[in-house]
Amino acid sequence: MRKGSLKISAFSFLRNGSKLYYPILESIQSVLPLVDEFVIAMGDSDADDSTREEIERLGSSKIVFIDTVWDLEAFPGGTEYAHQTDIAKDNCTGDWLLYLQGDEVIHEDDIEKIRSQCQRWAGEKHIDGMIFDYLHFWGDYDHIHKSHAWYKQEIRIIRNDPEIHSRNDAQSFRRIPNFDGVSYRKKEGTRKLHCVHSGAKIYHYGWVRPPNVMKKKQAHFEDWHENSSSEKSGVRDVSGGFDYGPLNHIPVFEGSHPVAMKARIDEIHWKDQLYSETPENHTPPQYRHGRFKYRFLSWLENTFFQGRHLFSSKHYILHSEKR
Repeated sequence: MRKGSLKISAFSFLRNGSKLYYPILESIQSVLPLVDEFVIAMGDSDADDSTREEIERLGSSKIVFIDTVWDLEAFPGGTEYAHQTDIAKDNCTGDWLLYLQGDEVIHEDDIEKIRSQCQRWAGEKHIDGMIFDYLHFWGDYDHIHKSHAWYKQEIRIIRNDPEIHSRNDAQSFRRIPNFDGVSYRKKEGTRKLHCVHSGAKIYHYGWVRPPNVMKKKQAHFEDWHENSSSEKSGVRDVSGGFDYGPLNHIPVFEGSHPVAMKARIDEIHWKDQLYSETPENHTPPQYRHGRFKYRFLSWLENTFFQGRHLFSSKHYILHSEKR
């Protein structure tokens, strides 16, 4: 790092990215203008997966591969995700570390906001990280969840601090002194991070896949979360694929997508496998966001509280200074 300069690293992990339709290329490309390096823990993918070759074809010297082998017995219940995240994190050299999962993308309009916040808080050592607002897309690129059942914000920038580790199944981060390298779900003796808002959003496309691929992805997810207490996905057949349910109950997205996503959005080919209203003699799966409790809470939040979540716990302590 040059003397007096601020270095920003991005990091991620992935396995079987291309065969499971992860927008990893778009994720990487969306932040290359911001970061000095992008470190990715590349898991031992299947022989028919081409993720690494596709990333290499981007031709960026900023991309750093860390080859890994997943061990689901040593890291059960989804904690291998956190373990892989930590592997990538530990190989970053930046002052601030931007974490993007393989289905998360940054909008180009937010690049300078993020850079400015990294510069603003670089010397404020009491600030451990930054949170981002989330946009969760569902089924296609035109529908977005605004539900209490979906997390509204999460930590996606952390300081390069060896005490900060991924948590649970890699959704968030926590300060874990004297970490044993295994207990990613342990809470005792850990502390929440002190964070500020980045001023930016995460575009989360994890639930935008062709229905047949979405079903395969969920099968992988449940295999990797074996022995986890997390709720099952409700995977079931609809013409051989995942049933997204009626989309007329999901809000329409009225904003713009990151430029990096344009080609992928243009090539969507499964619109005819989605439906607006429930077909006759068909019972769609009951996802959590469709339950009365969450529909009622979502209505309250979106009608009277500008979308702010009620009665929800956070993985961070938000710094009180106004943005």
